[in-house]
Amino acid sequence: MQRGLIWAGFALSLAVAGGVLWKYAASWTPSRGIYTVQGIDVAEANGAIDWTMVKARDVDFAYALATRGAEARDARFAANWAGIAEAGIRRGAIHAFSLCAAASAQAGAFVATVPRDPGALPAVIDLSFDETCPARPARDVVLDEIRRLAAVIETHSGKPAILRIAPEFEAQYQVSGAITRPLWAIRFLLAPDYFARPWAMWQSSTIRRIDGIEGPVNWNVVAP
Repeated sequence: MQRGLIWAGFALSLAVAGGVLWKYAASWTPSRGIYTVQGIDVAEANGAIDWTMVKARDVDFAYALATRGAEARDARFAANWAGIAEAGIRRGAIHAFSLCAAASAQAGAFVATVPRDPGALPAVIDLSFDETCPARPARDVVLDEIRRLAAVIETHSGKPAILRIAPEFEAQYQVSGAITRPLWAIRFLLAPDYFARPWAMWQSSTIRRIDGIEGPVNWNVVAP
């Protein structure tokens, strides 16, 4: 009986400690003393967002997913695009690159979806593997396609595109050393170090919780 009570107490302590750690992780952000500009990126999975409330939680900028590949358009992009601006937050659009669609078609989808806005932040091309796309073209083919996509998006937006590159994608295609665009890295809690040159932005958390958004959201910082 006594041993059972001891183990029950131990299990309860672990559960409490785990809850405390999770709460800390969900509220953690990199130091504002180092990274003065911080913000979020969202997609339809985040649901309806109260952007006025988000603005009040020290969100300096917000990126919204606009398109994925050549055909998929984010169902909440239009609402997010308008809501971000109405709340007075700087906004930008993201395109999720697909290895299974031609760059020209992907660029056409982005241009047709994202309104021109001279005041918008640079557009982002997200480079990561999608489990629905098994294609793995040769590196030179992929790099050429990324360049073609970036060129059209940059003509549309009037600014150099940012490349958000997942560690696995970078490991296979080594994009950061081949295409000279600002880089957006992804790594939970610890500052990333997997690019061939310094990064401009860092996605530091995928579990941040803030008022105005149901569930976790991606948190990002700009390099000092």
